[in-house]
Amino acid sequence: MEIYFTVPLLKILTVDFSERLIISTDWATYLLASCFVLFALAKYFYPKRFHEFSLLPITNQYFFVHGKNDELNHPFNMMLFVAQIICVSIFVFLLFKVFNPSEIQNNQWLFLQICTAYSLFILIKISLEKIVGNIFSLDVLINNYLYQKLSYRNFLGILFFIGNLFFLYIYSPTASALLIFGGCALALNAIALLYSYKKNGKLIFSNFFYFILYLCALEIAPYIILYKTFV
Repeated sequence: MEIYFTVPLLKILTVDFSERLIISTDWATYLLASCFVLFALAKYFYPKRFHEFSLLPITNQYFFVHGKNDELNHPFNMMLFVAQIICVSIFVFLLFKVFNPSEIQNNQWLFLQICTAYSLFILIKISLEKIVGNIFSLDVLINNYLYQKLSYRNFLGILFFIGNLFFLYIYSPTASALLIFGGCALALNAIALLYSYKKNGKLIFSNFFYFILYLCALEIAPYIILYKTFV
């Protein structure tokens, strides 16, 4: 005797569909890969210099060897500076993604705008500081100071590179995680500035009034203006 089991066709064909949103990060992958290439080229062409640069948090030997005669536009500095711009801009983009996602949806050029604004901000700030140094005949001092700041921020660019990899491919960024990482980066930048001021302490105290003017006009005011512009 043959027994047949019938199953309603509707039950077989019934499938529950759920919407899956996939946000492509291909462009960020390409940019981070470009940064990795820049780091690799810097290490390949300047191995000793890169090794001394990597020890900046431990020792200041890098400045004794390279900070006196090298120019800001040295190829080593420029490669790391371009990587810094890209990595910082990606991190700021992640901040927008968490705190203001509607801006990302409405503005497809947001990353390019962030990258351009950050680049212009740094370049204009450096130009103004060099002009001030030239006016007061402090070219050598200002150049050394700018070299130190650029070197420390290029090193922070490597930290931002690692942070971006973490937030894009390992841990989905949250507001608290981004703020903690950004706060740590700002604290490290402040420590680097304090170290530079300490190194030039005698000159600063002998020209304390001009130092305060410089600090307010070129170190504090630009960031306040930038904050007021976006907040």
